[in-house]
Amino acid sequence: MLDVLYLAHDVADPAIRRRTLTLEAGGAKVTVAGFRRGADTACANGVIELGVTKDGKFAQRISAVGKAAMVLGSKLRGTGRPGIIIARNLEMLALANRANTIFGGDIPIVYECLDIHRLLLRKDFAGRTLRAAEQYLGRNVSLLVTSSPAFIENYFRPISQLKAPTLLLENKVIDLGGATAAKPALPRPPEPGAPWKIGWFGALRCRKSLKFLAEFSRAMDGKFEIVLRGRPAYSEFDDFDGFVKNEPFMTFHGAYRNPEDLAAIYHEVHFSWGIDFFEEGLNSSWLLPNRLYEGCLYGAVPIAMRGTETARFLSAKHIGLLLDRAESGVLARLLGDMTSARYLAEFDRVVGTGSENWIFDKGDCQRLVHRLTALRANDAHSATLQEPSQTQNSKGGLL
Repeated sequence: MLDVLYLAHDVADPAIRRRTLTLEAGGAKVTVAGFRRGADTACANGVIELGVTKDGKFAQRISAVGKAAMVLGSKLRGTGRPGIIIARNLEMLALANRANTIFGGDIPIVYECLDIHRLLLRKDFAGRTLRAAEQYLGRNVSLLVTSSPAFIENYFRPISQLKAPTLLLENKVIDLGGATAAKPALPRPPEPGAPWKIGWFGALRCRKSLKFLAEFSRAMDGKFEIVLRGRPAYSEFDDFDGFVKNEPFMTFHGAYRNPEDLAAIYHEVHFSWGIDFFEEGLNSSWLLPNRLYEGCLYGAVPIAMRGTETARFLSAKHIGLLLDRAESGVLARLLGDMTSARYLAEFDRVVGTGSENWIFDKGDCQRLVHRLTALRANDAHSATLQEPSQTQNSKGGLL
């Protein structure tokens, strides 16, 4: 069995739970260690807490990583020597190198980077410094995991200095029992007089989308409603809850379980908002978000911004609705004359692609773990971590 030490930037992030479920379904044993994002965030049972970080506070997060590095040996005391270490995001890559040293220095490190932070793309001193840090911290990386080909084409290949081989791992929906494929999505046009519903689910961090959808729903005077679910990045909004409360055609229903609740929440909407202006022209233009796969799996017709990787992805499959400009009037022209017949035609195109395009099943999980297992350079050691004062680093010095 492959033992995985998973270092998480935010232990409450649903993506961390999905990756843990994926690895465990593939036959791995996973130990999660990471930060709580905010003092009110709780750690799940069995998770090793490394400290508290604040959303949007990059300097504070660097400081927290430095403090965690100093106590990492004691935090991992009693933990079995892992077969591999996975670092979710750049800040955790620093701790992955530290953990590798603690355990002897010969454990393969996997760098999982599913977003390209805007600071990495700056051309000034700060950007060059951060890229140099990524290059230095990534010198021992055995595999880079990312979720969109645009990240490779626009950052890792032309800009980043990482030399590791790359694994493209799309943000597909985990389906471990085959139940998803066995229950195809059903069309659900609204009853006469009832509104069409657009679902914006997942990581809610785009202030421009929130304002845009509010303007559109008001302009349509109730013909369309906006349904929000997930985890708002409150640091990105002046007053998220107050804004939504004052919108007559917009509702927020809080967090949900992924994948357990996906079928229920997507079956309540007709369209899925696949647009993100959070880092417009950069990361937001390159990503293939979770909601893209979730919505298509359950027959929610995706809406994307033309010129983005999401739009190119949908166009290749001949599905979805593409917006030319970020203006409420343009969206009104795209959706305003929506009829049941047009909706059903769009729905049929989405579900006609086949669920295999949107799910990551148990066989996929096993193949992933097999790929990670092959990275192990040395499986001879399986001893439990000793006291830090008795543990030697790879150069023979005491930690």
